[in-house]
Amino acid sequence: MRTGSLALRLFVSATVISAAVLAVTGFALHQVYRAAVERSFDQRLDVYLKTIVADVANSPSGTMPEPTTLGDPLFNFPISGWYWQITRTDGPAAQVKTSRSLPEGKLPLLFQREGETDVSGMREAYADGPSGQRLRIVERVVDLGEDGRYAVAVAADAGEIEEEVAAFDQALAVTLAILGGAFLLTLVFQVLFGLRPLKRMLGALHEVRTGRADRIEGDYPVEIAPLAAEVNALIDTNREIVERARTHVGNLAHALKTPISVLQNEAARGSGAEAGLAAKVTEQAQVMKDQVAHHLERARMAARASVVTTVEEVEPIVARIAATLAKVYRAKGVAVEAEVADGLRFRGERQDLEEILGNLVDNGCKWARTLVEIAVVAAPGAAGERDYFDITIDDDGPGLTPEQQTEALKRGKRLDETQPGSGLGLSIVAELVGLYGGRLTLGRSPFGGLRCVVRLPAA
Repeated sequence: MRTGSLALRLFVSATVISAAVLAVTGFALHQVYRAAVERSFDQRLDVYLKTIVADVANSPSGTMPEPTTLGDPLFNFPISGWYWQITRTDGPAAQVKTSRSLPEGKLPLLFQREGETDVSGMREAYADGPSGQRLRIVERVVDLGEDGRYAVAVAADAGEIEEEVAAFDQALAVTLAILGGAFLLTLVFQVLFGLRPLKRMLGALHEVRTGRADRIEGDYPVEIAPLAAEVNALIDTNREIVERARTHVGNLAHALKTPISVLQNEAARGSGAEAGLAAKVTEQAQVMKDQVAHHLERARMAARASVVTTVEEVEPIVARIAATLAKVYRAKGVAVEAEVADGLRFRGERQDLEEILGNLVDNGCKWARTLVEIAVVAAPGAAGERDYFDITIDDDGPGLTPEQQTEALKRGKRLDETQPGSGLGLSIVAELVGLYGGRLTLGRSPFGGLRCVVRLPAA
């Protein structure tokens, strides 16, 4: 999942939402469990409270009640955390009776605080007790008429509640962590599985781009099937446009060839005073013929470069051209050496690569004294970009100055009229390389002559 990818966005968004849902769920379960623990604790205290209330109701008139039936020794141990307290509230001065476990101090009177009671008139609250204890207190007011009005309270250490809730929270955190981890693994699988058709479509597009396939094939989910259909339609439309352009240019070129041939034939018959005009017409007709041939070839190259359907191995093509030109220039004493990296493939037409290499190597052999060297190496592109390979052709001839290198790439420019050629070779190579998205650069060879470096797309 790379930065900025659709998979990462889906994963992050789902993770954030899931984490929020788990956090809210954990908090809600904590609150529900705490409320349940408090209710259970209050029910235990309420049992003692009802026992003391019964003792208060049955006590002799005019005396402070003394609970005798609790039966729990914790109420007898000092600062045990379990306490009871009976307070008479209708006299001129409050009379208080407490358990032996509460030797000093008193429990707060909850009825003096603002708060609601339940249907049985019981109040519950937290309060600070002796020795810094945190107490859970339940209290009920008992009105015995002429025998008095009493506030009966029972309290216990709230640490039991906190310990039980803490143990639950720990188990809950572990459970939610395991659940979250399992959910993340499921989410990763779901994202990768859900986006697999897009990856498959990317592979199909790569097959089309590299010339291994003409169209996107295969069955895709209904969400992206229209995209595959539109891409196929775009490929077909592009091919139709290129084919029509090739047809129009070819028709125009062939339409011009006939009148040019007529002009040349008529000019060839000229003599006498018309000989100079005839020679000029013949010269210009030949220029027109060269231009028509050039633009027809350019249209053919543009069509092939725009709709690539083949992939060619580089090494056999380089080896064949090197061997052929070495034989052609053997009498001149020029050796042609070639070294090609393994596994390189050209994403384009064989004849285009042959034309590029043939023009450049032939040009090097024309000017070389003894050696033309060809080196082909891979030039991987950056992440997400296409790969290339570089063809470097060095000769040990006189070379070119920077100004001459610029002039040499201009169409029809010949730097030395003594050498055969039309001056179109390097310009055609530069145009053809440009149509494939590559580049041609000229420089100084380590042998003192010219260096030509061509970068072409690799498959």
